[in-house]
Amino acid sequence: MICENITTKNGHLHFNNFDVVDLAKKYGTPLYLMDENRIRKNVHAYKEALNKYFGDSALTLYASKACSFMYIYKIMMEENIGIDVVSSGELYTAEKSDFDLSKAYFHSNNKTDEDIRYGIEKNIGYFVVDNIEEALVIEKICGDLNKEQKILLRVTPGIDTHTYEADKTGKIDSKFGTAIETGQALTLVGEILKLKHVRLYGFHCHVGSQVFEEDVYERTSKIMIKFFSQVKETYNFETLEYDIGGGLGVRYVDDDPSFNLDTKIKILATCIKEECKKYNLNVPSFRIEPGRSIVADAGMTLYTVGTIKKIPGYKNYVSIDGGMTDNPRFALYGARYSCFLANKMNNLCNFKADLVGRCCESGDIIAKDIMFPSDVSRYDIVAVATTGAYNYSMASNYNRLPRPSIVMLKDDKDFLVVKRESLDDIIANDII
Repeated sequence: MICENITTKNGHLHFNNFDVVDLAKKYGTPLYLMDENRIRKNVHAYKEALNKYFGDSALTLYASKACSFMYIYKIMMEENIGIDVVSSGELYTAEKSDFDLSKAYFHSNNKTDEDIRYGIEKNIGYFVVDNIEEALVIEKICGDLNKEQKILLRVTPGIDTHTYEADKTGKIDSKFGTAIETGQALTLVGEILKLKHVRLYGFHCHVGSQVFEEDVYERTSKIMIKFFSQVKETYNFETLEYDIGGGLGVRYVDDDPSFNLDTKIKILATCIKEECKKYNLNVPSFRIEPGRSIVADAGMTLYTVGTIKKIPGYKNYVSIDGGMTDNPRFALYGARYSCFLANKMNNLCNFKADLVGRCCESGDIIAKDIMFPSDVSRYDIVAVATTGAYNYSMASNYNRLPRPSIVMLKDDKDFLVVKRESLDDIIANDII
């Protein structure tokens, strides 16, 4: 199996020691499962590695966009880590879970005035500023409210991670951040340092997602720390915080690569310390923003099989009661998944088929060329692994389908943390 929390017992798939067939019967499908024990284990791995190699000032920030609902912030609060948010909606969700917003960082390349005012009024810890327009709005609103706001400036280091094109965010021509190579980032620092109510603490970058290459973060850090040196030489400003963003990859299928997190953080810390020494800089407090690598392998989605379509000499299809409405990642960028017929785990898998959804859309595909048992039939339960990140958070009501519920699994308990949408929920904002 691709993850240690997935096992087989008595012919049924088990997730965190729970029989998923039983869970499908209890809660219905489509159904998102989340393994709380796995989430906490992944958080601990980051905390321990950062503390070991960067010291007590380092902070892990959970990237909310991966999966945002109230209970997830309760976990992060109990684990004493920070969060990043990219909208007022994520910030509101965190606030309503009683998360300490002084440990929240607000991202986005285009925050509205309302977003900025809301963050300032809620005493958010940091804005990660993308451009001069945003910095000037923060300055004005803080002036109106007689407040001071801490920020990091997001810059683009010009790194190509060789991942999906949609996942590359550190290139010079990215919509995110201000480019170092063009000189614009250095100029922007000077403009921000003149502001009365804005306090620059350091810099942020993010080079992409699903990153496995061993030297991506080291190459990024060499560019960033050289930039810190230029900033110090030009403005006599010492960088206090360095946020490298997130993006570390996870395994979705057996042939995906893997890495050791402790080793990766150790190598990165060594590089950062050596580069700071090279430029005679103090080592800034380190931040990292894992999202996918905290929740992805803690998630699984369950579906019920409907129709099986066989086209001799061409292709076979297994259709399920969910689809791109609860998981649009294949439609967006061809994401791959490990899929299982959860109630027939001991049966020989010799029937190749595409796993497709119920939407009126040819692109409504979950996975292609999956091997199922030849006796796959209506009412069987399909489990799709590693769906904890960017599934619920990207879910929609396309075709007016309700979004699934989320069930949390912790120790020997299963419990709802997000209820299933009803048909009434779908029309709740309609006016006639």
